[in-house]
Amino acid sequence: MDGIKYAVLTDKSIRLLGKNQYTFNVESGSTRTEVKDWVELFFGVKVKAMNSHRLPGKGRRMGPIMGHTMHYRRMIITLQPGYSIPPLRKKKKNLNQNT
Repeated sequence: MDGIKYAVLTDKSIRLLGKNQYTFNVESGSTRTEVKDWVELFFGVKVKAMNSHRLPGKGRRMGPIMGHTMHYRRMIITLQPGYSIPPLRKKKKNLNQNT
């Protein structure tokens, strides 16, 4: 799993969990087929569709020298119905509990 950096948890990505879509930041040199194979192998799921976009690096100043961070790619992965990634699955609250 060298290509997948980490899962992204933003407001939009949390909303997408309800649609069975998961968001990951991956290495910028990774291809779509590589990421698909990694996700299917590591999590044991079937991928239905993948969307990706490249995010620019941010500028960083170190004294008088202006540098930048590396750019990276974000993948939104849609899984086939019946599959989910357990650590990122959105939990449903049971409102009928009396506590």
